[in-house]
Amino acid sequence: MKALRSIVFAAAALLAACSGQKEDAAPAAGQPTSIRFATDWRAQAEHGGFYQALASGEYARRGLDVKIVQGGPGVNVPQLIAAGAVEMGMGSNSFIVMNLAQEGAPVKAVAAFMQKDPQVLIAHPDQGIERLADLKGHPILLSDASVSAFWVWLKAKYGFTDDQVRKYGFNPAPFLADKRAAQQGYITSEPYTIQKVAGFQPKVFLLADEGFPGYATMVLARDSLISQNPAAVQAFVEASAKGWRDYLYGDPTAANELIRKDNPEMTQDVLDQAREKLKSYRIVEGDEGLPVGAMTDARWAAFAEVAKAQGVYPESLDPKRAYTLQFVAK
Repeated sequence: MKALRSIVFAAAALLAACSGQKEDAAPAAGQPTSIRFATDWRAQAEHGGFYQALASGEYARRGLDVKIVQGGPGVNVPQLIAAGAVEMGMGSNSFIVMNLAQEGAPVKAVAAFMQKDPQVLIAHPDQGIERLADLKGHPILLSDASVSAFWVWLKAKYGFTDDQVRKYGFNPAPFLADKRAAQQGYITSEPYTIQKVAGFQPKVFLLADEGFPGYATMVLARDSLISQNPAAVQAFVEASAKGWRDYLYGDPTAANELIRKDNPEMTQDVLDQAREKLKSYRIVEGDEGLPVGAMTDARWAAFAEVAKAQGVYPESLDPKRAYTLQFVAK
């Protein structure tokens, strides 16, 4: 699973760097618009819709020349945007986008391709843990970034306390060694890995299905690109939405080939199970019947309310500074 990376320190750099960059003007007539799109981790099924749009020519048909720039543990997407190394990038979760807004960075989310954040908590199956609330008092393995992200919601909703937190190093061994422990993960990744390694099916609690209101896999664009070349932003959002629908419910072979080309360590069984989880848990579409990629003022307001109540953001921060609904299907 990719780490939830804290980017407050990068937001100031993004603000300074973007303010000195040239405008993102439209290309000459007849020329495709070049878009370098940075993902937040190594190529995987969680990026499948973007790879599908690339493989099927959806971007090209809309006048875009798209290059997907693969992420990894040392890659910071806001910094890539700041340096002008990419035109657009992926925002992993709503905290990242709101952090940028808090710092006044000239960048916004223009679409959300996961209506449900795929974050889960994972527990052992034989400890009497039947509900997420049952984890109160249990040790929970979390990354540093998660403590300042979805953990604030868990504390607010379930009364979890900071003395439950244990350091998570993205290795299931400590979880497997302690049957009372729980750990963070992605619905598309860690539960499958644990089942393969340990031979049992863990208890899995998808935070989004428990009421966590954050989006995931958002597309970020600089304000200058939005204002100077809105047609390119619109084309990218529409092509990506088509790519996600086709990846989930069409033939994903071409996209998976590109994913494995970028990330040779990825195996087909991992891709297959992740794609099935994306479908069965309705991670991309959500449960509200909205178009793929959609965002709403109400969801952003609900997320901001939870975060502000826990002191993550000041009451004065307007969540509308973090996003625009200009490009999403209504």
